[in-house]
Amino acid sequence: MTGTKPVRVWVAGHQGMVGAALCRQLTAQPGIRLLTASRQQLDLTSQAATLAFVQQQQPDHIYLAAAKVGGILANSQQPADFLLQNLQIVTQVVDAAWRCGVARVMVLGSSCIYPRLAQQPVTEDALLTGALEPTNEAYAIAKIAGLKLCQAFNRQYGTDFRTAMPTNLYGPGDHYAPGASHVIPGLMHRMHLAKVQQQAELQVWGSGRPLREFLHVDDLAVALVQLMQLPQADYQQLLGSGPEHLNIGSDDEVSIADLVQLLAEVIGYQGRLVFDTSKPDGTPRKRLDSSRIHRLGWRPAFSLRQGLAHTYQWYLSQSQLRGVKE
Repeated sequence: MTGTKPVRVWVAGHQGMVGAALCRQLTAQPGIRLLTASRQQLDLTSQAATLAFVQQQQPDHIYLAAAKVGGILANSQQPADFLLQNLQIVTQVVDAAWRCGVARVMVLGSSCIYPRLAQQPVTEDALLTGALEPTNEAYAIAKIAGLKLCQAFNRQYGTDFRTAMPTNLYGPGDHYAPGASHVIPGLMHRMHLAKVQQQAELQVWGSGRPLREFLHVDDLAVALVQLMQLPQADYQQLLGSGPEHLNIGSDDEVSIADLVQLLAEVIGYQGRLVFDTSKPDGTPRKRLDSSRIHRLGWRPAFSLRQGLAHTYQWYLSQSQLRGVKE
């Protein structure tokens, strides 16, 4: 930062889980002026609206955390929406950043960009080496396109557009509505209701055998800000001669069955857990190799149990604030 002039930072998607975590992290730092716009104020799928916003606000840095997201069910039922809207969002934001001379952009991908049967743990160079998981293929293709778009701008125009691939995320601000949620918030919501309603058993999709890696969203925010604030030469040195995107994971793997048991302990649900093997499992295993970002000294602060307990307390507070009837 030069002198006393603040760095103007736009968090696109600040009302979502990742965007809100970024805002929490950035507001705790001096010398930053945070810029935000709600979905009602700015349609990121509109080229004219996005360009006008960037021209008016003149951000120095942009974090693109906005996306259409959902679990297996939502992705399976709305592939066109997931592909189109996510392509539109990344295209308009990256194009506006280039046209307006934004110094630095961070675009978030997802671990689903990697092949369904990639060798574990998944390194960044596994990208485009095999078939994607069919249940979220549309979302993954949009994220791959966004990553490649940033790389293309860097090569053609010398921009400093950065890309990070988080593992499965959870935490405050997640989607808990049935049918639109990922595994942790969906299970947390259903298990809480089962506890309150004293249900004797709870059905869980799939066999419970798939292995997953989870990262608390506040840990991700710390990593992203650390990456974004690296000088360009240091960032390029971190990338080395390898792929131009960085994995961000917890390095901690858990089966869905063990996750469900851990959630039951955190929530205090004592009913029987029944796995519905007629429902899809999704990718059998997905753990990222995060060795490159570990060179910066970053490590997650939350263990999975700590993170789930923290998230459940947030969920309870939000339920009370909304006056949810249980």
